[in-house]
Amino acid sequence: MILDVSPLSLPGALLIRCKRFEDHRGYFAETYVQRDYAVAGISSVFVQDNHSYSAASGTMRGLHFQTPPFEQAKLVRVVSGKIYDVIVDLRRSSCSYGEHLAIELSVDGGEQLFVPPGFAHGFCTLVPDTEVSYKVDAVFSAANDRGLNAADPDLRITWPVGVGREVISEKDRTLPLLRELPIHFH
Repeated sequence: MILDVSPLSLPGALLIRCKRFEDHRGYFAETYVQRDYAVAGISSVFVQDNHSYSAASGTMRGLHFQTPPFEQAKLVRVVSGKIYDVIVDLRRSSCSYGEHLAIELSVDGGEQLFVPPGFAHGFCTLVPDTEVSYKVDAVFSAANDRGLNAADPDLRITWPVGVGREVISEKDRTLPLLRELPIHFH
């Protein structure tokens, strides 16, 4: 297997490093081989790839999630640039409900973050011209699209850009706080 898989502090979240084969031209990496991910314990069947481009450093996207029956596992990687990636456990029965994990992902590091279903996910770009690609195991459903306010003081997320200086959509700026969310994941 050409994967190095490390469990993270929130149950089910994994940091994945794919082996890079380097030579004078650069490198080659197999970023997803279903068989290898299954051996590593990731049985999600990914059905959609998403790609975002952010021109400015300090661009925030999220925190987003989908409700059942369209909840999504995600496999996130940076194609260009660097991000401060954040997930929040929304599984009410979890011992880490309401807790967050923040991690830097970059094209140079080649890391991938596996986000299990039942988590909100978002990120802030750390450099201009950042591209993020992620696989999901359920297609987008507008009726099940939800979010959590990234500035919620109860989450205590230390974002790398100050409030009011971030580039953020009006939709994301007005998302509800954790205490205002109904229970979507038990």
